[in-house]
Amino acid sequence: MARQAPPRHRRSNDPEGVRRRVIDAAYAAFSTQGYHSTSVHDLKREAGATGGALAHHFATKKDLGLAVIRDRVAAAVEETWIRPVLAASTAAEGIQAAFASIIADLEGRGAVSGCPLNNLAIELARHDDDFRVLIDAVFVRWREAIAGKLKADLSAGAAIDLDPEAFAVLVVASYSGAMAMSKAKQDTEPLRVCAEQLAEVMRRRIPAAGR
Repeated sequence: MARQAPPRHRRSNDPEGVRRRVIDAAYAAFSTQGYHSTSVHDLKREAGATGGALAHHFATKKDLGLAVIRDRVAAAVEETWIRPVLAASTAAEGIQAAFASIIADLEGRGAVSGCPLNNLAIELARHDDDFRVLIDAVFVRWREAIAGKLKADLSAGAAIDLDPEAFAVLVVASYSGAMAMSKAKQDTEPLRVCAEQLAEVMRRRIPAAGR
């Protein structure tokens, strides 16, 4: 029996659908193989889009990269970190929940491609101010969410002797570094160790974390 050709995306009069496919394809590619290593040809192939359709939505590859950060990377940070932290009873519980969920997801995938935000920050922030400003804004939003939760914990007596802004920087920086180490090792052990050590610090500073 002859092998069937892989299915192709059908062309349709669905501009928003095409835009979503292009952004999804770019997000996956930029997050794993890198922005500079991904060609426009790669994106057209993965999205099933013509050059004209791609240019209709994004005049340049840079425009697409900025859209990926705004529409996908920021949303990923919101989903994996900000929402769990804000939904938890305390910042300590939310931070541990975020780590646990991310570790479980990575182990289910069997591969560690790294934090999309951190990957793009390392690759792009030093060389382009537009990328740098947008990437920094996502980091700021992330830190502010953690710091805001910690401030609420302090007000409620659920945390003591703690600088919310400084501790938020510690959490984000520790996670980002542990994720980079896990990517190099292709193992979640550094993330697990990071989560355990942060939990130990939080048990000392946040009484509720040890309950």
